[in-house]
This record gives sequence, structure tokens and C-alpha cells, in this order.
Amino acid sequence: MSGFLRRLFAPRWQHPDPEVRRQAIARLDPAQDGQRRQLERLVQDPDPGVRRAALAGLTDPERLLALRRQGDDSHELRERLISLLCGRETSLDLPHRIALTEGLDDPELLERVALEGDNQQLRLAALARLEGEEAMIRQACENGIAAVRHAAAARVESERGLTRLTQEARRDRQVVRQARERLNRRRADAASLVEARTRREALLASLEAHARAAWEPLYAGRFRHLMREWARLDDLPDGEQERRYQDACQRCRKVISDHEAREQAQDEAERHREQADRSREALVEALEESLQALRHGERLADQDIASLRSQKQLLASRWQALSDQHLADDELRRRYDAALAGYEYIVKARVRLDERAGAIEQALQEGDDERLAGLVEACGWPPDLPPSPLLRCAHERLHAADAPRDQDVETRLTRFAEALDELERLLESGAFKGASRLHQRLRHQAEALPADRLGTLRGRLKRLGARLAELRDWRGFVAGPKRDQLCEAIAALADDDSLGDAELDRRHRRLVKEWKDLGDAAANREQSATFRAASDRIHERLADWRDQRQAARQQNLAAREALCEQLETLLAQPAEQADPDALREIRDRARQQWRRHSPVPRDAAEAIGRRFGRIRHALQALIEQRAHEIAEAKRALIEEARALRDRDQAPAQQAEAAKALQHRWRALGRAPKGEEQTLWREFRHLCDEIFARRDAARSDQAQRARSRLDAMQQLIDRLDGWHPANSDEASDLEAAIQEASTLEPLPAGRRSEGMRRRWSGIVRARRERLARLALAEEVHRWRRVRPLLEAHLAADAACLAGGAPDEVADTEAGALPDDLRRAHAQRNAARQAPPVPEDVEERLARLRVHLSLLAGDPVNRQDDPLRLAIQVERLNENLGREPSRAEELRGVLADLLATGPIPPALWEREVGDLDRTLESLTQLPPP
Repeated sequence: MSGFLRRLFAPRWQHPDPEVRRQAIARLDPAQDGQRRQLERLVQDPDPGVRRAALAGLTDPERLLALRRQGDDSHELRERLISLLCGRETSLDLPHRIALTEGLDDPELLERVALEGDNQQLRLAALARLEGEEAMIRQACENGIAAVRHAAAARVESERGLTRLTQEARRDRQVVRQARERLNRRRADAASLVEARTRREALLASLEAHARAAWEPLYAGRFRHLMREWARLDDLPDGEQERRYQDACQRCRKVISDHEAREQAQDEAERHREQADRSREALVEALEESLQALRHGERLADQDIASLRSQKQLLASRWQALSDQHLADDELRRRYDAALAGYEYIVKARVRLDERAGAIEQALQEGDDERLAGLVEACGWPPDLPPSPLLRCAHERLHAADAPRDQDVETRLTRFAEALDELERLLESGAFKGASRLHQRLRHQAEALPADRLGTLRGRLKRLGARLAELRDWRGFVAGPKRDQLCEAIAALADDDSLGDAELDRRHRRLVKEWKDLGDAAANREQSATFRAASDRIHERLADWRDQRQAARQQNLAAREALCEQLETLLAQPAEQADPDALREIRDRARQQWRRHSPVPRDAAEAIGRRFGRIRHALQALIEQRAHEIAEAKRALIEEARALRDRDQAPAQQAEAAKALQHRWRALGRAPKGEEQTLWREFRHLCDEIFARRDAARSDQAQRARSRLDAMQQLIDRLDGWHPANSDEASDLEAAIQEASTLEPLPAGRRSEGMRRRWSGIVRARRERLARLALAEEVHRWRRVRPLLEAHLAADAACLAGGAPDEVADTEAGALPDDLRRAHAQRNAARQAPPVPEDVEERLARLRVHLSLLAGDPVNRQDDPLRLAIQVERLNENLGREPSRAEELRGVLADLLATGPIPPALWEREVGDLDRTLESLTQLPPP
């Protein structure tokens, strides 16, 4: 019972019946807070009618927005909010509604306000809050205010969105034009970016290929050219391209730096070679000077022979050390061989004398002149050498009696003068040893010559002797402190235990060399003994180290011999197509190994050095032979390139053939240095001419393609701005299509594809417009004969009412077309023999459905069988040809005129649909 009472006394707005609640809403006053809250509760009522009635009483959009934020998202609430914000049913001022709109975050509400708002500023405020390209496209296509459409279109950025704008924004031509311009600009920018990226990729590929290539004379120039071309590009490279560019540049710089290092090493080696040649020349000159001094001396003592032998040993050691680094040239080696031959000549003569020295002394003691003469003759002492003391005694003994008679005084004086000239030359050159020996001999000769015949020669001899004494004093003045310094230095070196064996040996050799270079200047026995004792102590310390070095020298000698054997095997059987670059690499590596296996024993150094020198010369000759063969092959390639350049052939085919020649050029190897650059410049010039022709042909082709594209673009723009006003202008469309066919084929690319799509769309739109124009013209022509149809309808009504079948006359006086004239005659004939009314009704319904299909209007469901039958009939009739809607409409209208007699009731029922369908056929698409 309590529940019943509660329901009985409950307020009417809480009544179970929705109709009662809806009536109660009319009594609620929204101005009172309590009743307003009741209305807000009724906004969430289950019944849609109650919700709409409650929302009609609420006029504050802020309260409705608060209800919406509390979870109420009903359709009625949204519609009420849209109505209030758009200004349909409220007295809210515009700034307040704009402020509320700017606080919205619901895309659906914002989009509805932007579409339906009563003010442009309100719509723009809602549009500013909208996000998403789809919403912008809908606003640009459907909004009724141009400023809002333009603002929405300006926020469409993607290519897909711009394409949709050009296709769907038919309401605003400015939006379509701006979208098309932005789309074309984006596509042009994208195409330019793709083209720039393609150029950058091609340039990067060239740079990477250049980095992998071997060095050539134009390598650095090409690298700088590629860097300048990279810097000229306008677009910015991405991270991967920049990394590849830096890697390729680093590799190119490494190739250039490696070549510069090799060039520097070769220059340094050349300087070392020149320095070694100068040192060897000085050694040869020293030996030649010593040999010449011995020949100019008065006698050849044992000390002279020992000094000559030590000098030769030191010279051979130094010569071999220099030859291990660089081989001597042929001229210097011939001088060295000649000096060694002179040395052997003297030493062998001395050996023969030493072998018979005992017998000569015995013959001198016994006074056996005959035996003494035989022994002297057996010694074979060279006549250009001064005799030894023993041999001089033998000569004096054999020629003591007749020597004064045999000597010609004039000849002796002439030789004496010549010897004085030689002495003066030696003094001027600073050759002290040779000058001293020659001066001593000249003094003895002057004593043997007549004093009255010498004259000025004696005074000249004294002056030269004074100059010799001055030179001796100067050498002694310089050499004395130097000898003291050397003695102290070698003593300190012998007592120094902190030095390593190699450093100790190096310093010891340097001190010994400086001591020997002083010769006999300021020499004394005490200093010599001191120096020799310290040197012996150093020798004892270095004994083990020298043994190890000797073992290492033997190993190096074995390695050098093995290297020589390998090279000799290679030279004995060289490959017929040996690459000179590979042979150069073998030569360079052989040099490196030769230098690495150094030093070798002194007694074998000269022989192995000469052997390696012969091998090197033979290897170099093989390299030069192969290089000359390559040069001849490259000359043949140059002739082929010249013939290819002069050949009448397509530039692209010539370029491909030139590339094949370049591959063959690189596969050949290098020609001789100096000749390679000349051949390469000539070959490259010919290839550049061929490639220039190809580039010119490509440029011409690209220019023609651009011309076709520009002409096609102009044709598209002209056709896009052309809007036919009648169907007779179809010939203009066909002429444009024929003109477009003459511009085909367009070059491949995104621009061409876009132009083809745009052209197809424009042609399709213009064909559709011409077809609609033809339909409209047919409808207008039909309206001109409408009075004739009305006359037939009146005659039909009279005939069906029981009157006599009257024949309707042609009021156009023969102006009707043939098909309508035939239909007019059929209609008059139909009243003479009326068909079954059901057939007339079915035929009229069929014509109505047929017109609806032509107009593209929807067909009622009950007319679906007729629609299907008409479609099948149309397909059968139009089989093998393209259907013409204007011709089809003309036939339908002729059938409509021929159909009868039509009862007035039936016509009244059908005429409305027929008129509406014909009216829709006269509506043209927007231009």
C-alpha cells in the first residue's frame, strides 16, 4: 500500500507514463533552481520525447555542456547544444557563443557548428578548434561560407587530401584551383627533390667509384671536381648520404696521401741515391789520388803498400755499404773497377817482387849481375811505378856504369818541368800525400841534374817546397788538437759501460774514421799507441756482439741468395701476358726485402750486390718491354676510339662502345711513365667527345620531352577552362583529343602520369557535360511539341468517353522531326483501334522507368522487374556500339508521344513523375 501511495502522490514529472511526464515539463520553470534541476534530471529520461521536451526548456549552453561532461552523450543533447551554439533558438550574443565554441573539444560538435553556425566568425572559431585532415576536407567541400571553405582548404597539406579537394570541392572553384596549384607545386617539389636526390646519388656513386679506383695523374683533379659538384647541389643530403660522402672523401684523400707519400719516399730515395753517388765518387777519387801519388813518388816502400791496402779495404767496405742501399751507375762503377784494377796491378807487381826479394838480395851480395838481371826481368815491375828500395839498388847495380851516358839531360829537364807542374796542381787541390811524395822525388832528381842547367826550375822547386811546408804546418796545426780530442774521446768511450753494443760500435767506427782521415798530420807514436790501446779494448768488448752480427750477416746473405734465385727463376720463365704493375710490385717488394736483409759479410757483399743489380736490370727491362706492349695496345684502343667517334652511329650506342673501350683500357695496365699520361689524355679526349654527343642527344631529347609536356600542360589548362554550352561543341573536344594524341608518348615520370590522370578526368567530365547538354536539348525540343501532346491527350479523353476518334492535326506544319512525325501518326492510328488499357498502362509505366534510368533517379521497388527488363533490352540494343543517351531519350519521348489512347486518370497519376524526371535531365553539372 505504501508503494501505491508513493506513486499516487509522486510529482507528475516522475509519472511512469512518458506522456504525463512530457505534459508536466510544460509546467516547470527553468528560472527557478529547483525546477531547473528537475529539467536537468529529465534530460536523462529514457524516453526521447521527454528528453527533447526537457531540453527545449533549457537555454543555457554552459549547463548543457556540464551535463555532457557528466556523462550524458545523448543525440538530443547534442542537437540542442548545436541549435543553441549555432544561434537558431537562443538570444545568446555572438561573443558568448564564440567563447563557448573555443572551449569545445568534441570534434562532432565543432564540425556541426562550423557547418551550421549563423556567423562567419563563429564558424571560423569552430574550424580553428577542429583537428584532422578529413574534417578539413569536408569543411572545404560542404561549408556554405567561402571564407570558411578557404581557411579549411588552407589547412589541408597531404597530397591525398589535396587530390580529394580537386575532385570533390565542386562548390568552390577557387578551392579547386588553389588545391590544384598546391598539389602541382608539391608534386613539382617532390619531383625536383627526387631529381636532386637522383643527381646526388649519381654523384655519390661516382665519388665512391673514384675512391675505389687506382691513382692516376688526374685523380686529384677529378676528386676536387666531384667535391665542387657536390657543393653546388641545392638540396641538403640526409645522414646516410653525408656519411657515405665523408667515407668516400676519406678514401680518396687516403689514395692521394698514399701517392704523395710514395712520391716523397721516391724523392727521398733519389736524394739518398745522389748522396750515395757523391760519397762513392769521393771514395773513388781518393783511391785514384792515392794510386796517382804512388806513381809520382820516388820509391814504393812497404809502408806505402800497407797504407794502400788498408785504404782499399776501407773503401771496399764503404762502397759495399752504399751499394746495399743504392746501386752505382755504370760510369762510376767503371771508374771503381778501373781503380781496383790499378790497385791489383800494383799489388800483384809487389807480390812478384816479394817472391823474388830473397834471391835478389843474394845476387846483390854475391855480385852475380847476370842472375840479378834475370830476377829483375822476372819481377816484371811496371815502368810507370817508382821502384822499391831493393829494386832501386838492383837497378843501380846493373846500370851503374852506363847510366850517366844513357840519360839525356834535355829529356830529364823536360820531365822535371812537367813534374813541377803536377806538383803545383796537387798543392792547389790540397793533395798533401801525393804532393809530398812528388816533392821528395823531385829533390833527388834536382841533385842528379846539372846545377847550371836547372836555372829557374830550382827556384820554382823551392817555392813549391815552401808551399808544401806551409800546407804541412797547417795540417799539423789543425790535426794536433784534433788528435788530442780523439784520444780523449776514444778513452772515454772505452770506459763508458752505459752504451749498448750497437751504439758503442757506431761511435767507435766514427772515431777511427776521423783518426784515419787525419793521415800523418801531427802524428806521434805516443798518441797512436794510446788510440790503438783504447780501440783494442773496445774490440774486446764487442767480440761477442760482432760474432752475433756475423751470424746475422750470414743469415741475411742466405736470404739474399734465396731472393736472387726466386727472381732469376721468374726471369727465366716470364709470363707472356705479365702485368707490368704486378712486376713493378715484385720489384718494389724485392727492394724492400733486399734492404731488410742487411748487412751481409763484406767478402760476399760485392758479389751478391752485383748479382742483384743484374737481376734488377733484367726485371726492369722486362717491365719496360711489357709496358711498351701495353702502350702499343693502348694506341690501338685510341685508334678504335677515333674510328668510333667518326662512325655514323647513334650517340647512345657510341657511348656504350666507349665504355667497353674504357674497361679494356683499365684492364691493360699502365704504359711507361710519361707515355701513359699522354696516351690517357688523348684517349680521354676522344671519349669525352663521344660522351658529349650522347649528353647533347639526351639534352635534345629531354628538351623535346619538356616541350611535349609543356604543350600537354597548356592543352590541359585550356580544356580545363573550356565549358561547352551546347552539344554541337563536341567537335572541339574531339579536336583536343586528337591534338593530345599527337603529343604522345609523353616521357615516363610522375608528372606525365599525373597529367594523364588529369587529362582523363577532364575529358570524362567534358564528355559527361556534353552528354547532359544533349539530353537537355532533347528535353527542350520535347517541350516545344508539348502542345501537340496535350492535343492528343484531349482527343484520347474524348475518344475514351465514347466520342468519335478524332485525328489531331500537326500544328507545326511539317517542322516535326521524322521520328516524332511517325509517333504522331501512330498516336492518331491508336485511337482508331484502341489497345487494351492494361497494355497502355504497362507501356506508360515502362516509359516512366526508362526515363528514370536515363536521368539516374532511383526507381521504386515495385518497378524493379521493369528496370531489369529495360536494362537487358538496352544491353542487347547497344551491343557492339557505344550507347548514346540523347538518342535513347529521343526514342523514349517518341514512344511516349506514340503511346495512347491514355485515360486522363492514368495520365494525371504518371505526369508528375514524368515532368520531374525530365526536369532533372535539364540540370547541367557545374562548370
